[in-house]
Amino acid sequence: PHTLAALEAGVLSEWRATLIVRESACLSVQHRRELDAELCADPSRLAGWGNRRVEAEAKTIAARLDAAAVVERIDKAAADCAVSCRPAPNNMVYVTVRLPLTQGVGLYAACKRAADTSADGRPRGQVMAETVYERVTGRAASEPVPIALNLVMADTTLAGDDNELGWLDGYGPVPAGLCRALTGDAVADVEPKATLRRLYRHPTSGQLVAMESKARRFPKGLALLLQRRDRTCRTPYCNAPIRHHDHAVPARDDGKTSAGNGLGLCEACNYAKEAPGWRVSTGEENGEHRAEYVTPTGATYTSIAPVLPGPPVRRRLSLAEGRLSIDLITFDTNAA
Repeated sequence: PHTLAALEAGVLSEWRATLIVRESACLSVQHRRELDAELCADPSRLAGWGNRRVEAEAKTIAARLDAAAVVERIDKAAADCAVSCRPAPNNMVYVTVRLPLTQGVGLYAACKRAADTSADGRPRGQVMAETVYERVTGRAASEPVPIALNLVMADTTLAGDDNELGWLDGYGPVPAGLCRALTGDAVADVEPKATLRRLYRHPTSGQLVAMESKARRFPKGLALLLQRRDRTCRTPYCNAPIRHHDHAVPARDDGKTSAGNGLGLCEACNYAKEAPGWRVSTGEENGEHRAEYVTPTGATYTSIAPVLPGPPVRRRLSLAEGRLSIDLITFDTNAA
């Protein structure tokens, strides 16, 4: 109640109140009340405190009230180590590593030492970032990247006939110049093996064409096609990275293992669509792969696969539209 009162009075910001709640979450109810009273009963005590001060004070009180609970939380957190990657502006990425305190501080100290002893004119941040890359991959930052980047571009872009954007899995749209530079580096390096895979897109929709398999589980090649076609989770409004390749109509309901019935989905959405009341179906309209989602409330949402990189697709006129355009041109000519 004291934290809430301080928040309502404007003494605490919403984030600082969140920090207090987070640091006290491992405590019992009684200990949380004691921390709340000690830290926030006197609002004047919080005057001038920043985020780090509030967090540090909450940690100190929590450790004093129940050191065992704090240690147990730290031990559990060690099992949640992870590495994530997300796009950043200007063809950069954020690589986040969550490590135990000692390991994380040691990693940062090693990068700091490398920056302190560098005298080649590179900015300090660049030296630290390239040190991480070099020690993890075992290759110099100036060498071409040997891993599969799964870069998709039009053949006309590769040849330099146009400057249409490419698509890099896990990142997004990539300028044509960078696509050609990455391809050139991969071909020039003698160690990695650069491979070329041809993808065919529909002449009117621009989407990846279908392929089928009789297997219930999506084979590697078909799963790769879904990955290239869908790019991110096909559930409307999700756009999370693809983790599962699964059937829109389940195999148990005679759903085919095909590109038409296949969807690239994140783990959460794939499990969610198996819940009672959810229905998912797929179809094709003018070469576009469409997935229709019906929720338990009856709401319907449609997801359309993105087009492959390349020049804009010209929509073909129907026979009636073609005749109408000819009639209009003839009419305008006669009127003139």
